[in-house]
Formats: sequence, structure tokens, C-alpha cells
Amino acid sequence: MGTILAVLIIITAVLLDFFIYVDRKRWGWMKSWTKYQKGLFFSSFIVVAILFYITI
Repeated sequence: MGTILAVLIIITAVLLDFFIYVDRKRWGWMKSWTKYQKGLFFSSFIVVAILFYITI
């Protein structure tokens, strides 16, 4: 249960951060990317964050 909650928090935090700051410096460099590239990036980012959380 604790791991699932942590995964949900990680996913929610990353997606909210992207949608709030999409036009600023943090995510602005992704403006020209396609939806597929953005999806692949965020999927990879979330998988790495989950693996990092699990190994710690």
C-alpha cells in the first residue's frame, strides 16, 4: 500500500509540474516535441523515479 501511494504521488507531482510550468524554463525546451516524444519522456522519467524509490 505504501509503495502504491508513493508511485501515485510521484506521477501526480511530475504531471502537475509539467502542466503548470509548460511555457517556462523548466519544461519550455519541450515545446517542439511531439506528443509521442513527450509521452515517452514522461513514461521513462516515471519508471526511473519508481525504480529509484524502490531501490532506496
